[in-house]
Amino acid sequence: MSSDKETEVPFTQFACIGTGFSGIALGATIQRWYSISPSSIQFFDSQPCVGGTWSINQYPGAACDVPSALYSFSFERNPNWTRFLPPHDELRAYLTKVAEKYNLVPRMKFNTKVTKAEWIPSPTNPRWRLTILDLETNLTSHHECQFLFSGSGQFNSPRPLDVPGIDSFQGPVIHSARWDHSVSLHDKKVVVFGNGCTAAQIVPSILSSTAHLTQIVRSKHWIYPPVDAKVSPFAKKLLASMPGATLLQRFIVYHLAEADWAGFTLTPSAASFRSRRRKMAEKYMKTTAPQKYHPLLVPEFEIGCKRRVFDSGYLECLHSEKITLTNDKAVEILPHGVKMADGRVVEADVLVLANGFETNTPTTLLPVVGTGGHTLQEHWSETFPGPEAYNCTSLHGFPNFFLLWGPNTATGHTSAVMAIENGVNFALRVIKPCLEGRASVVDVTEQAEREFVERAQEALGKTVFTSETCNSWYTARDRETGRVWNGMTYPWSQARYWWDCMMIKKGDWVYSQVEYRQEEEARIVVHRFRRDGLGLAACLGWKEPEFSFGAGIGWVKVCCCCACSEDMGIGCDRTKGAELIVQTILFTHIAVCTILHINHDPPSVGHVSNHRYSCTYFTTSKALSQQPARP
Repeated sequence: MSSDKETEVPFTQFACIGTGFSGIALGATIQRWYSISPSSIQFFDSQPCVGGTWSINQYPGAACDVPSALYSFSFERNPNWTRFLPPHDELRAYLTKVAEKYNLVPRMKFNTKVTKAEWIPSPTNPRWRLTILDLETNLTSHHECQFLFSGSGQFNSPRPLDVPGIDSFQGPVIHSARWDHSVSLHDKKVVVFGNGCTAAQIVPSILSSTAHLTQIVRSKHWIYPPVDAKVSPFAKKLLASMPGATLLQRFIVYHLAEADWAGFTLTPSAASFRSRRRKMAEKYMKTTAPQKYHPLLVPEFEIGCKRRVFDSGYLECLHSEKITLTNDKAVEILPHGVKMADGRVVEADVLVLANGFETNTPTTLLPVVGTGGHTLQEHWSETFPGPEAYNCTSLHGFPNFFLLWGPNTATGHTSAVMAIENGVNFALRVIKPCLEGRASVVDVTEQAEREFVERAQEALGKTVFTSETCNSWYTARDRETGRVWNGMTYPWSQARYWWDCMMIKKGDWVYSQVEYRQEEEARIVVHRFRRDGLGLAACLGWKEPEFSFGAGIGWVKVCCCCACSEDMGIGCDRTKGAELIVQTILFTHIAVCTILHINHDPPSVGHVSNHRYSCTYFTTSKALSQQPARP
């Protein structure tokens, strides 16, 4: 049933699917960078509240496996985390607080599902049209926008259990991402499928309340010693009161986490790194878990093939008489148990599925229809053998459309939030000419997309993810060609991703709809690069600060992050007068910032911020255009 008339379709400049880290980062950054009102964006989420994956994953023991100092926004650092690895309810509260601060919650429609997104290539009004299903009323409506962002993440479709007969089971069946808190496990016989990070959190959290728990181990994982701990009141007070303390904390944690990147490539030094980590993990696992379970737990594959698991009491709880581990294959689900390959039946009152999500497949995504009626599913099955995107965000033939935490942005060692922020920043830099009124449509070229994907897959082919002993959810094998396709992990360091998201290659993009004269624009690119400066900037997630001032040639808009290292190279073209003015102001500004160690963090355009470390570009132009109204 439709609830809207074609002439009354609501429109916003931005629309975003999802209200987790990705959506909130987008909503906050368009305000911080461009002073765009929250009323210019509309969010849609099938969940009943803010939180994204932390609204979905509410199973017992659910917590992040990345330190809270890094698993948070660089522009909203939080000194009040209660634990080093934050639990799900605290993460959801943090996201809600940030969303409320930037007045995003009133722009969020919950319990609504985007069932289709279609590009309308009008010569005067190009736009995205979304078909929206209200999950409470079952009514459909439409919404239109100029820029569409998908922030629904990579873990939103639970993987079905590949054991027949599950519909015949008479008791509750609970997936970790659809936990039913109304189901009591007290004195129940529980069977848990899975042995990854999620299962390692669930099992020690529920074991004591069950009559007996049987865990069916379907794969092995390297389990590291625990790193979680309570944050002391003194530490919280110090972080809250000392200027720069949270910044320093984030910097340190970033470099400690990023150090693991040294073990992902197939080089002698990386092999040596993996060997040292393997000895550490194997020693911990064998000294902590019961000896009888060592063959079921200790992997044969190399460290780094799968995401590491930090122990949260899992190995110790295996000593309990209430738990049984088995790696026998389950062949059938019966009404009151699970039949194993050897013929025995494991009795069960409740089944818990911790078997993960659908990955490396486009079939779980909503129908997105780009130019010429070409769908996203077709793009990822006909044009390419799996999920991919230019710089992990953009697809040719899908103009004004960006994926946040899209293909190849996952990591096996550090924070997804860093990658999300970099993706948001990249997309907003790409659409900047559109926001200034000099264009209304932007699309990545087919050649640029293909070249990036080939480079990425080639690089991934030289990593541990494609080693002979590695078989993980990161990769999939093409049935026709046999080619291993990794549409999940990023092939380089997070410092490299920050850099690639900051330096826009204009030749890779086609802007259209609004004509403008190139001679009205003079560009001066200032490159300031130093190894530790790059790593720090990647850690801190610098945004693109701006300030404007009057000059004889009109308004001059400067976008820069000034640095304090020794070397600087300057490249420029045309407009010598503008070049001289901007260079003079830039060098004066750098000198003042360096001496005073200024580090502002303004909420909007019109000021300069983050002057200390690195670089982007700045532009002179005749005038600054107003934000476009509806195209």
